[in-house]
Amino acid sequence: MGVTQGAVHPVGTPLELTDGAVNVLMPRARMKDLQGMPGTIGGVALRVLQFIFAGWALTVMATTSDFASATAFCYLVAAASLQSLWSLILAIIDAYALLVGCQLCNTNVVSVFTIGDGVTSTLTFAAASASAGITVLIGNDLGGCGKNHCTQFETATAMAFLCWFTAMPSFLFNFWSLASR
Repeated sequence: MGVTQGAVHPVGTPLELTDGAVNVLMPRARMKDLQGMPGTIGGVALRVLQFIFAGWALTVMATTSDFASATAFCYLVAAASLQSLWSLILAIIDAYALLVGCQLCNTNVVSVFTIGDGVTSTLTFAAASASAGITVLIGNDLGGCGKNHCTQFETATAMAFLCWFTAMPSFLFNFWSLASR
């Protein structure tokens, strides 16, 4: 059992040996990794869900013939493409780490994960919000659902929000893992 020994030493005072005991530097105690952190089964599950939702949003939006009529829908396609690619790559890395049995606790690796998750989740949220606004404009204010694909637009927007709901915990767990070092 990996137990750390607690000791308080004044700054600048050398460590003393007492009664033949040897002061051994013990590794710093860390909380057990929570599910959702990099290299855990929960982390792989979040990445796979992000990939599924982003891919679904991308597929639904790209299969409509008039998604290019609004810039927000083009932005959703670009953000969903980036999110699905990012999530797939990190799902493969997390699954590999699980299969090999190594932990992803290198500060540089977790920093890249954190920055990437923050950027992609922000882009996905912004694209989903913009698409939701345009969908409401087309459907409710202009009454143009008869000649547009409002159902597909709403489905793609909902999938983008679900993708963001699964991307945000990944970012928070990575950020917490980075901050707790």
